Amino acid sequence: MAQTDEQRCIPLELPEMLKKFARAVILAQPEDLLQFGVDYFGALCRGESPPVRDQSEQVGNWTQLTPELLKILHCQVAGRLIVRADELAQMWKALNLPTHLFKSVMNMGRFTEEIEWLKFLALTSNALGVTITDTLTLLCEVLCEHDGGPPRIPFSTFRFLYTYIAKVRGEISASHVSRMLSYIEQEAIGPDGIIRVNDFTQNPRVQLE
Repeated sequence: MAQTDEQRCIPLELPEMLKKFARAVILAQPEDLLQFGVDYFGALCRGESPPVRDQSEQVGNWTQLTPELLKILHCQVAGRLIVRADELAQMWKALNLPTHLFKSVMNMGRFTEEIEWLKFLALTSNALGVTITDTLTLLCEVLCEHDGGPPRIPFSTFRFLYTYIAKVRGEISASHVSRMLSYIEQEAIGPDGIIRVNDFTQNPRVQLE
């Protein structure tokens, strides 16, 4: 049998294209995934915007998710690390938040009867943040327990959230995350072990993406 030295390379744009398609599927929740794929990539081929539902269509009669509502949810959880899924679903429903978003976060996090609150909060914030820096900034605002000054959280919490979100997004290597965390811990934060938003948004040497 003839052998070939031809190497098959992954196109550089393919990973990012597939990530955007996956996010569009999560937001749209199509009944016919194959047809949605045909419409999505057909629109890209024609130079048009893909068929991702806009914010008003996603929300319908529901209340739009905002950082303020996430803060309310966090206060209702009242410092617990684990929350029962049925209880959290009731909190979500009481705020009239989109059911499809709750289901998407549950599926993405592979949560069952008991939910790790920080992971759920991270995934929900990720739905609002365009970049990982946006997401982490939002999380600092939600989790901050101090008034005045820039939002801030313990570095140990930041480390957990950054590592988890980077893994979920799949856009950043584990080695890059490790380097950034080492630099922030050694050079960017004070001896109190607290990280402030401006420690990672205004420091040119901190590139979280």
